[in-house]
Amino acid sequence: MNETTQLPYYRAAFYCRELRSIPVVRKFTRKALVEWECEKRMDDVLLCVTELATNALRHGVPPGRGFKVHIYLEGIENALRVELHDSGDGEVRPSDGMPGADDEGGRGLLLVAAPADEWGVGERNPGKIVWCEFGIA
Repeated sequence: MNETTQLPYYRAAFYCRELRSIPVVRKFTRKALVEWECEKRMDDVLLCVTELATNALRHGVPPGRGFKVHIYLEGIENALRVELHDSGDGEVRPSDGMPGADDEGGRGLLLVAAPADEWGVGERNPGKIVWCEFGIA
């Protein structure tokens, strides 16, 4: 289920298109942050990686495929970057306005944009990369 690459300040792991992957992604991310002594913004990072993984499962990963999480610690810039790679062709954009109190969805990217210092979408063939960054200085 999980192929992991480990270099000093880089982690990557592949996950299946399953709801049970979400807590595993959180555990993977938490472990990297603890090992790198980057716990200062752990709650923000864990919230964002959870939302990105959930969005990938709901909107980005086609049946029979998976997604990959990359985490980088860029010491020179004092930045932590989280990327989620999927092979879906869905468009990534925040909701047009706030969802209603009874709406079950539409908050994911708002929850990423609030704590992250930056976020965006990059191209991948097939699919896309949704990323967010956090200052850790």
